[in-house]
Amino acid sequence: MFDKLAGVEERYNQLTELMARDEVVTNPTLLQQYAREQRDLEEVVYTYKTYKQTLHTIEETTELLNDGIDHEMRLLAQEELDILRKQRGHLEETIKVLLLPRDINDTKNAICEIRQGEGGDEAALFAADLYRMYYRYAETRGWKIDLISLAENGIGGYKEVIFEIKGEGAYSRMKYEGGVHRVQRVPETEARGRIHTSTATVAILPETEPTEVELRDEDYRVDVFRAQGHGGQGVNTTDSAVRVAYKAGTPEEIVVICQDSRSQLKNKAQALNVLRARLYAREQARQQQELGQNRLAQVGTGERAEKIRTYNFPQDRITDHRIAQNFSNLPAVLNGDLDRLIDALMMYDNAKRMEEAGIT
Repeated sequence: MFDKLAGVEERYNQLTELMARDEVVTNPTLLQQYAREQRDLEEVVYTYKTYKQTLHTIEETTELLNDGIDHEMRLLAQEELDILRKQRGHLEETIKVLLLPRDINDTKNAICEIRQGEGGDEAALFAADLYRMYYRYAETRGWKIDLISLAENGIGGYKEVIFEIKGEGAYSRMKYEGGVHRVQRVPETEARGRIHTSTATVAILPETEPTEVELRDEDYRVDVFRAQGHGGQGVNTTDSAVRVAYKAGTPEEIVVICQDSRSQLKNKAQALNVLRARLYAREQARQQQELGQNRLAQVGTGERAEKIRTYNFPQDRITDHRIAQNFSNLPAVLNGDLDRLIDALMMYDNAKRMEEAGIT
């Protein structure tokens, strides 16, 4: 591990020298490439330097304790040494995570798709609850949400909702939400107070640049129609809604509908953006399957047995089945308090990746 850290630090310093050369300064493309590479190394180099300084200070403090200092100074030095040793342990764990191969999608925005699963109207209401949960979570992190498409069921539930979350690290955290979510509660329409079980599926896709996925005009069909439901008078009275159907290389059509904007061009651009994200995610899943890798969460058919998380209202308990961990205060979670769940998933994921990479 430390040999690798020394190599990373050496490369970081080499990049600083390269960017000072005249032939690089006058070449914007090369300068940008070196700057981006150095920026990617910056956090691990800074942490490594802090770690080395901590080791040096531990050595100095240990020598001080062995120099026969008075009792009061010894207590202070021992207290400082305890703090430094804890800091050393924390830095070692941080470095291990930083040395793991990065997900190339982590810096991207996230496209989220929520659909009702089993459970009829109650499943649609739960899908709407999940959308509000993610909306409020995005607000707490300072992210922006752009609604792409919404299909309502008439009583406040969502058959499907597609939206994009824009912000630093959006995909890196939201990717752990992909899968089947199950809810156990008494619906408002249930007169006998019986607990119902319903599901909703969540798909999290990294936003994809046009250059990352090739879309030929002959591979898809674009239809326009009048928007329905929400959107306002201007949206619902013009043929601004767009349906994109893609069939090339797939057993059945991939259909994306976008009707949130008054602009037909904007709706088409958003629909193509979602289509590219779906095709990109499908190709990634294929590659992972070939390599024998398993995603932490996968979207299945939406059946009750396929679940990553259960929201149990009567017992005020949320269970994440991937890490077999329970969380309380369900109302707070549905109000956007998701960090404690996602942090636990990230810790589990990093631990598994370290184990696979042989980092101890």
